[in-house]
Amino acid sequence: MTEIETNQRDSELFSPPSNVRGMTKLDRTAFKKTVTIPVLKVRKEIVNKLMRSLKRAALQRPGIKRVIEDPEDEESRLVMLDPYKIFTDGSFERAELSILKQLNVSPQIHKYNLELTYENFKSEEILRAVLPEGQDVTSGFSRVGHIAHLNLRDHQLPFKHLIGQVMIDKNPGITSAVNKINNIDNTYRNFQMEVLSGEENMMTKVRENGYTYEFDFSKVYWNPRLSTEHSRITELLKSGDVLFDVFAGVGPFAIPVAKKNCTVFANDLNPESHKWLLHNCKLNKVDQKVKVFNLDGKDFLQGPVREELMQQLGPLSKERKHSVHIVMNLPAKAIEFLSVFKLLLDGPPCGIELLPIVHCYSFSKDPNPAKDVQQRAGAVLGISLEACSSVHLVRNVAPNKEMLCITFRIPAAVLYKNQTLTLENQDDPPLKRQKTDKVFSEEKTQMASVTSLEMPSPSPH
Repeated sequence: MTEIETNQRDSELFSPPSNVRGMTKLDRTAFKKTVTIPVLKVRKEIVNKLMRSLKRAALQRPGIKRVIEDPEDEESRLVMLDPYKIFTDGSFERAELSILKQLNVSPQIHKYNLELTYENFKSEEILRAVLPEGQDVTSGFSRVGHIAHLNLRDHQLPFKHLIGQVMIDKNPGITSAVNKINNIDNTYRNFQMEVLSGEENMMTKVRENGYTYEFDFSKVYWNPRLSTEHSRITELLKSGDVLFDVFAGVGPFAIPVAKKNCTVFANDLNPESHKWLLHNCKLNKVDQKVKVFNLDGKDFLQGPVREELMQQLGPLSKERKHSVHIVMNLPAKAIEFLSVFKLLLDGPPCGIELLPIVHCYSFSKDPNPAKDVQQRAGAVLGISLEACSSVHLVRNVAPNKEMLCITFRIPAAVLYKNQTLTLENQDDPPLKRQKTDKVFSEEKTQMASVTSLEMPSPSPH
């Protein structure tokens, strides 16, 4: 029997009673149900030995004991059997019958009325029984400390308080369930949320990749689904490197990178994020390695970042061994901020291998999301990035919507005023194009040292 068939048959016998359909206020007592289960009567001293040989025939249902006391004989136990495999004593396999005979156990099947309650049902089974038949069931959520963060669909909203309570009941450690009620489209990247059930305390603590973060979830941005991405970027940096984190949030990029003995400049416009970023730097003992700012991303790039780059990429930069990375994790708008890099620096250009490496995040609904992100980023910078960048697929956000990270070195022709002026002052357009192509060709060669990430195939969505 296939796994799908097994799940279907289990849902028939072990599903909640039909009278809970349409329930909007959770009534746990309404989930009582009695099912008839085949059992074997066994002497209690041989139960353990017998169970090792009856794995196929025994009931396999989480939360239900397979061996219970015999109400008629205290020296015996009742072994619960799978009602879809064992119907009569003729349902046992030859090897099982041999063991029964060896242990002097009668293969006679008895019937036992098993009472199922709310505690015996999984959250998905409960919601499938309650919500309108055929509708999507919410059983997944993002866990943020003690908070379950759900994104309910319209047809689930009449059942929102029940769904929230079920999530709390069925997930140990969850004491609050919330639902997002608007998109992340405001200045500070947080979102309005409604407490569906449980406590209204949004102050939480999470552990990610070995680091601890504390914050008020209702006032800052945090997405547990990005933990792998935080780790991926961290691994790209080496001790002594410099990181500029333009939209730092509460520190999931900045803090692990600082722990690698890197210099970090971390910024966030949201005063609450700035507050918790400072707090988490101290909490993780990296406050001496992270310089924290509370600026608009553009002001951060044109101010502290420009100032530091002028020093990092100045005349003494040839002696420098470390790399400079710029992370821009604001997928809805980060590409627009790339325009700040145009003509940002004065002075003679540094060597290509010293140019800053940008990791810029974006969403895409295009059939070829990697190419779409490259073209949009290139359009803002006024160059082609298709030959000198890599694109990493971070995650699928929604049907036909991907989150991606484009990585590239900022070309000297973009970053430096003098470089661009030299090119623009050429009288011969083909010569200008030739020199520009030469710069980009050299930078393309350097991309091999930036990252070994592969460009993803077009999204299947």
